[in-house]
Amino acid sequence: MTLETSTIQSRITEQFPKGVSNFRMEKDILTFEASPEAIHDVIQYMHEDETLLFNFLTDLCGVHYPDNDKDSQFAVVYLLHNWINNVRVRVKVYLNGQPEVATVTDIFKAAGWMERETFDFFGIKFIGHPDLRRILNADSVSSHPMRKEFPLEDGGRSDKDDRFFGRTPNNYEVETKGGEA
Repeated sequence: MTLETSTIQSRITEQFPKGVSNFRMEKDILTFEASPEAIHDVIQYMHEDETLLFNFLTDLCGVHYPDNDKDSQFAVVYLLHNWINNVRVRVKVYLNGQPEVATVTDIFKAAGWMERETFDFFGIKFIGHPDLRRILNADSVSSHPMRKEFPLEDGGRSDKDDRFFGRTPNNYEVETKGGEA
């Protein structure tokens, strides 16, 4: 029996009527949002439910939306896979105020490394994580480099010639021939 997206949506909304919302298809993947308070239970239910059987955490990552209001600037995205029916689902949780959410390392051991990377680059804290510390950046780094509040480049550098990076004004000018663009 194939696992239909309508079945996934109905089982999850029945179990968590106030904890999930905004079900939609994005690039052929069922995507929905869960509240920070419900996300752990939602992931656990999707993993343990005998119909859903999302038995693999493909990825977990952070996202920074600097233009959103303060209560939804950060999100964690979970990509889950049901190997039996070959179905994938994306679950997003927008974090209110402080960027922190419950760990899912008790459900998926592989989440340990993914949560550490998300903490390292975005500063999102995973409550209950057994070893939440930087994984790629040095401990002395005080910022979280994937946050969009930091400039991409040091504007004060004098050793860098933009011509070598394809950033000269001529690259953006439209050449015209005979008055046509």
